Amino acid sequence: MLVNWDQILEALWETIAMVGFSLIFAIIIGLPLGILLVVTRPGHLWENKVTFTILSGVVNIFRSIPFIILMVAVIPLTRLIVGTSIGTAAAIVPMVLFSGPFIARLIENSLLEVDPGVMDAAQSMGATPTQIIIRFLIPEALSSLMLGLTIATIGLVGASAMAGAIGGGGLGDLAITFGYQRFDTAVMFVTVTILVIMVQGLQSTGNILSNKIRRR
Repeated sequence: MLVNWDQILEALWETIAMVGFSLIFAIIIGLPLGILLVVTRPGHLWENKVTFTILSGVVNIFRSIPFIILMVAVIPLTRLIVGTSIGTAAAIVPMVLFSGPFIARLIENSLLEVDPGVMDAAQSMGATPTQIIIRFLIPEALSSLMLGLTIATIGLVGASAMAGAIGGGGLGDLAITFGYQRFDTAVMFVTVTILVIMVQGLQSTGNILSNKIRRR
């Protein structure tokens, strides 16, 4: 069969929109959560065992739920927020809930890689905990953070494809509706190829940006 390129381009745009908006909202959730997971842990700037235990537990719960199950489980919340449980906008809700805790862990790991001597030096200069986080901890971890966000973005591309299983729109929905259910191998081939190119492009871009930041 001939490929309908208008459909392909529309699905590609839907995928980009889903990944883009989900990434923004997930960072808004994941960045402060990741920072809190670091600074509230024992022996750190704002040590608080109760807060750390609760946050870590919540993150672990969301990370343990497979995305396809999470999509179904949060349908009532999705309907409450966007008014529907299908389509591109509806897919963003579970994608954010899925990727936010994941990004938090990536940020936590990146910040924990920073040499403790950097914080010691900042404290010796009289920097407050907030100043240490903003001016020392995050800048030192920026290269690693970039790689972490690249991984998270690629994960969102995969999640957007899975969202097609419940009518989430995008390339995944197109591949399932036309490529699989209608046995259209041309559509399946094109959508898979585009997804592979997207992932390769994102990984290459993330590597380049991370290397540039590291050299500064």
